[in-house]
Formats: sequence, C-alpha cells, structure tokens
Amino acid sequence: MPKRSSKPKDINQLAAAILAEAIGDPEPLTAEGNKNPAAVALGRLGGLKGGKARAKTMSANKRSEIATKAALVRWTKK
Repeated sequence: MPKRSSKPKDINQLAAAILAEAIGDPEPLTAEGNKNPAAVALGRLGGLKGGKARAKTMSANKRSEIATKAALVRWTKK
C-alpha cells in the first residue's frame, strides 16, 4: 500500500502541489529567489529607522503608556 502524503490545508497550496506533481516539478515555488537585493536593503533600512523615528515624535507619557501595555501583555501570556 502506498504511503499517503499529507495534503496542505490551504486550497492554494493544494493546487500548487497538484500542479507541481502534474508537471514533474520536484521543488515548491518560493519567492525568496526573486527578490531584488537593492529593494531588500532599502526596506531593511526603513525598518531600522522606524521605531526610533516613531519614538522621537511621541511624548514621554505616550511612550510610557505603550511600554506599560506591552509589559502587561508579555506578563499575562501564560
């Protein structure tokens, strides 16, 4: 008896798996190889600046409120 392969739960993943099997493509399609390295670097640069720039525009009270809320969420996750 042949082994059953686990089917993806998402209908799009299932369709991609069926197509890959039908055309004989052994590897699933990934988007990681298609990224422009310059765009990735630019996106990372903006991400690195984001938090500091946001904190700079906030008042000390607002930053404190956000930090308190985050701490409560962290400690109540048990």
